[in-house]
Amino acid sequence: MSKNLVIIFVKNIILGQVKTRLAKTIGDIDAYNIYSNLVTTTEKATLKLAIERHIYFSNEIMPSFWKHDKKFVQKGADLGSRMQQAFQNGFDEGYENIVLIGSDLPTISKEIVESGISKLKNNDIVFGPAEDGGYYLVGMSKMHPSIFKDKPWSTSNLLTLTLQELKAKNHSVTLIETLNDIDTFEDLIASDFYKNNSRIQEIVKQNKAIK
Repeated sequence: MSKNLVIIFVKNIILGQVKTRLAKTIGDIDAYNIYSNLVTTTEKATLKLAIERHIYFSNEIMPSFWKHDKKFVQKGADLGSRMQQAFQNGFDEGYENIVLIGSDLPTISKEIVESGISKLKNNDIVFGPAEDGGYYLVGMSKMHPSIFKDKPWSTSNLLTLTLQELKAKNHSVTLIETLNDIDTFEDLIASDFYKNNSRIQEIVKQNKAIK
């Protein structure tokens, strides 16, 4: 068994329940199609990894994705408790270095995940900062439950507050490169994911969000 594990959090692709902020501009159907593309992008990138994967779905397991990997349903009252449980399950199974990512990163790559894993050789904790002030990747070499407790999820000061708390506890923390996830229409059209993807451009243009 590998000592390394990547956990991937996936929101079930359900019309009207994914990318709701983006949907306010381009509608539920197009937001659904774009999120489907993002999940596929995440799957392709992570399948290239030579480490084990655990896939955690928000509502129910989707058998057509990550067909040969272990799949679970997220459990917990909020995002923090769901992430904490996923990490704890990984450590309980004997993994020593674990990173967790989401599934809405248009520029996620094998190399970025590997960078997160690599940083855990000399650090207790690693984060991949998101441009909106949160983080798209969190990794640990041992369990630190405080990361997940009483945090302002989905706010612009999430990572700052988390780092301040960890620094006060003298934990060894490092960062990898900053990425932008796709939450809003502005995020979408500013991304290379949009600029280099004619299919996504067509989805948006058909909706007349861009003229």
